[in-house]
Amino acid sequence: QVQLVESGGGLVEAGGSLRLSCVVSGRILSIGDMGWYRQAPGKQRELVATITRGGSTNYGDSVKGRFTISRDDAQNTVYLQMNSLKPEDTGVYYCNTDRILTIRGHYAYDSWGQGTQVTVSS
Repeated sequence: QVQLVESGGGLVEAGGSLRLSCVVSGRILSIGDMGWYRQAPGKQRELVATITRGGSTNYGDSVKGRFTISRDDAQNTVYLQMNSLKPEDTGVYYCNTDRILTIRGHYAYDSWGQGTQVTVSS
């Protein structure tokens, strides 16, 4: 069974930094695109950043220049380095993969983690 487990969230003051990690566990051969999304109270889930297997990245407009997404395929992990945090960055951050190939030759599509809370105080 495949699981995505996020970590690294917490409470930080405005202007501070956090680094989120998401480990994809299970008997995996490969992982497709990976990404981070967030959901603030009362709002819809929104794109934060994505990264392809080839390393191409895409960012939401509100985080460009402040956040950096990266991946380590040897560790089945995706990271989100968040700098210059703002109160509006507060929310639950979710990890996502579009496709995971298991050693049994099965694909798991559109997998999500349980989320990690990020709170930025003003």
